[in-house]
Amino acid sequence: MARDKYGLSRRKLLGGLGAIGVASAGTGLGTSAYFSDEESFENNSLSAGELDLKLDYRATYAGGPGRLNEVDSWYSEDGPGEPFDVKEEEEGVYLIGEVPSPTEQEDWPSEVQQQDFCAPDAGLINGDQIPVFTLEDVKPGDSGEVTVSLHVCDNPAWIYMNGELTANDENGQTEPEEDVDETGGDPGEGDGELADAIRTTLWYDENCNNVLDRGDGETDSDPLCVQLVLDTSGSIGGDISTVETAANDLANDILGANDDNRTGATLFARSAEVENSVGSDWEDLSGLSSGGTTNMSDGIDEAGDDLDNCPDDHDRIMVIFTDGEPNSESDTLDEADALDDDIELFAIGVSGADEEFLNELTTGDEDNGENTFVVTGDTNEQDAIEQVFAQVSETITGGEEVILEDTLANVMSDLEKGVALDGNRSTEEREPFAGAMTHCLGFEWEVPTDVGNEIQTDSVAFDLGFYALQSRHNDDPPAEPFNGTYQDDNGLPNETANASD
Repeated sequence: MARDKYGLSRRKLLGGLGAIGVASAGTGLGTSAYFSDEESFENNSLSAGELDLKLDYRATYAGGPGRLNEVDSWYSEDGPGEPFDVKEEEEGVYLIGEVPSPTEQEDWPSEVQQQDFCAPDAGLINGDQIPVFTLEDVKPGDSGEVTVSLHVCDNPAWIYMNGELTANDENGQTEPEEDVDETGGDPGEGDGELADAIRTTLWYDENCNNVLDRGDGETDSDPLCVQLVLDTSGSIGGDISTVETAANDLANDILGANDDNRTGATLFARSAEVENSVGSDWEDLSGLSSGGTTNMSDGIDEAGDDLDNCPDDHDRIMVIFTDGEPNSESDTLDEADALDDDIELFAIGVSGADEEFLNELTTGDEDNGENTFVVTGDTNEQDAIEQVFAQVSETITGGEEVILEDTLANVMSDLEKGVALDGNRSTEEREPFAGAMTHCLGFEWEVPTDVGNEIQTDSVAFDLGFYALQSRHNDDPPAEPFNGTYQDDNGLPNETANASD
């Protein structure tokens, strides 16, 4: 299929369609003896939509303790990396890049879930190349991680990730390396072994916390009781059917993650009632209707009582969904404070929801949005609601999906062809990324401790990029949109991050 069909990138948007002419009907006949009337369709216009992909990121380097000054020098004004004030966040782990910067945002993982990063003054990466990793003296046991936050502005889009291994150099050989590596190699020539030694993982970082939560049996966890507390007030309107579908999907995801998990649902508007008890088998919500005010405090109270039916060996979770402010914020916070201490709160906010209030509701801190997931912007668009519910589902079950996991050389080989990303990981079919949504991807590399002297003095460099295509009229997008990172006529990739070790 011709690639031009999918050619709407951020730089190559729809051409503007100007105002079109007026069509009028009816003419006065010059005498009051006849009825006359005049109707017209005036000021008709069509405007092109917008498709803009913006990025922010947070990168860390685990390179051993006592190296702050050394690592910081690589990211100084005179260093090879993007200028940044490096910080040692914990012993031997260094923050080497963050957009928005820590001077603007105190808690990056929380802020990227909430801010309207499509605003013109958000200051994110929007077409510029940023060197994320520019590291020297990397040794076995070192690792690095970058979580990239993707924001599709306005229209939904299919998103691809692409990349390229741009260098894998030997850079000569030390005496220990000569004993185990017969490839030789002069400085600058691509005979190095480092790209084949580095282990690399790419995954959907649902809660944007820079950590892969595998949820695949590597860690033991107690079964769950998850109570959904759903706003069905009048402001939900026609989106109530979407909320119903998204809530059913989340509940069934929880049940499918562990045979012992249990789910329930409490609805609130003027008052609240338990629709499904965690003490009974789950029955999919059906025929929900909206209307009334937003008595969230009553919803939390009823849901908390129902969680008393949860078996003692289960962890208890409450997920509150709303599209606005509660009747009384103080009463709602009081009800949340009155819950048993072992109940963990999550919040999903869309449209007019107050993010700071939801942060305080879930964590007791307006600035800590670790358990708050929102759709930014003024939209209750169907796909966005379903996708934000799916993000919470993946976070609760701890089953973040791995996209690629292999050597750096092999991962980059796959990325050269373009890897199609999925806007909703809780469904079987690939879906486009909804507008006004934030999605995070984690990319981690590690030099294994058992690698030998063959990598001494070797170096690698690689590029990472993301590419957005409009989803409207693109029902069957290509699985591999291009071969080679820089071979597309439309200026691929959209946004690029560079890295070198």
